[in-house]
Amino acid sequence: MADNNVPSIAVRGLNKAFGTGQARTVALDDVTLEVRAGELALFMGPSGSGKTTLLSVMGCILRPDSGSVAIHGRETVGLPEKELCRVRLGKIGFVFQNYNLFPTLRAAENVMVALDLKGVPMRQARERAEEVMDSVGLGDKFQSLPENLSGGQKQRLAIARALASDPEIILADEPTAALDSVNGRVVIGLLRDLARKRGRCVVVVTHDNRIFEFADRIVRIEDGRINISENQT
Repeated sequence: MADNNVPSIAVRGLNKAFGTGQARTVALDDVTLEVRAGELALFMGPSGSGKTTLLSVMGCILRPDSGSVAIHGRETVGLPEKELCRVRLGKIGFVFQNYNLFPTLRAAENVMVALDLKGVPMRQARERAEEVMDSVGLGDKFQSLPENLSGGQKQRLAIARALASDPEIILADEPTAALDSVNGRVVIGLLRDLARKRGRCVVVVTHDNRIFEFADRIVRIEDGRINISENQT
């Protein structure tokens, strides 16, 4: 059980650059930030501002050039890749803009993949997959192939997969970008409920000004730096 006094994610002095010489681009410039359980934080800013890089570093997908990344108080910078995989599997659920669904697998099977990686027995995995799909309004789509789902349904399926292992942290990259306003509000509403009703830490990278009202906090990023962090409540 996570200590509520310890941030779910705390980054300190993060720096990250890509390329070398004249092609070198600074993606993160001395970023310090905390996000806590029960909070929905939006990362907003122009393209190339460093939002997705910051999300990837926080999710232990990218390693920073320098700085600290603590998940529930545990430092992850310097951990071997095998241990980082355990952190990702055990603590973090990812929701991607392009869904990252397996086209030849049924909807329930797409969710079960996340549980298979954790060694959950097939029968238990199927029951859990159906449970989380039902919770996001896809209870009648267990056997559907992704190609037969709408954009909103695909994104909800991606959320169900992220929730399957009941992670304490949800990181979502542009989850409403390809959705109309109705489906966008449904998806961000699901993420908000995870934060407020389930006490999860939820971070969403977005350009979508339509959803800012759902946030507890808006973190504005530009040129790899945090310019403004606004509390919405």
